[in-house]
Amino acid sequence: MVGKGAAPLYTHVVMNTSRPIPRFTPPFLLAAFLLAFFLVAPASAQEAKLLGTFDDWEAYLETDGGETVCYMGSQPSKAVGKYKKRGETYILVTHRPKRKTFGVVSVRAGYAYKKDSEVTLTIGENAFRLFTDVGHAFAYDRKTDAAIVKAMVRGKGMVVQGTSSRGTKTTDTYSLKGFTAAWKAINKACKAK
Repeated sequence: MVGKGAAPLYTHVVMNTSRPIPRFTPPFLLAAFLLAFFLVAPASAQEAKLLGTFDDWEAYLETDGGETVCYMGSQPSKAVGKYKKRGETYILVTHRPKRKTFGVVSVRAGYAYKKDSEVTLTIGENAFRLFTDVGHAFAYDRKTDAAIVKAMVRGKGMVVQGTSSRGTKTTDTYSLKGFTAAWKAINKACKAK
């Protein structure tokens, strides 16, 4: 288990935004592409390849410095909060076979989280606590990542609740329609078991 406020070693690397942007440019795709580099930032990335759009989820494959990375993501179908401005918001699930990390869940808030706060991710009757790191939230350990993914495969919807550095509470609702098909696509592409 990783301590509160400290990113697990298997997910956290500094973002590098000097990379070429892939051919697709809708806001979610661009944001997902940038977060992929937040999670891995070696110098020789290739363009991300869309594996498919599966209802409300998209799946991608890319090679970065000889490392294969597969990820899938979605944006909220509903976002509620008393804010005037908010950046891109989405959730990603990422595989990095070379690092032996699979199903790493990360949430991008679209704002900086309140310091030392936690995010609540709820799927049906299952509630998970995520730690925050500036504008992102992560599971505390791999066991929790696996439990979240298992709940996402079985669930129909998911709610993510967080608090901004200004004290604004947000509630984002995600559809899980297409999650299982996208999950299978990244599992196949990254040879995950």
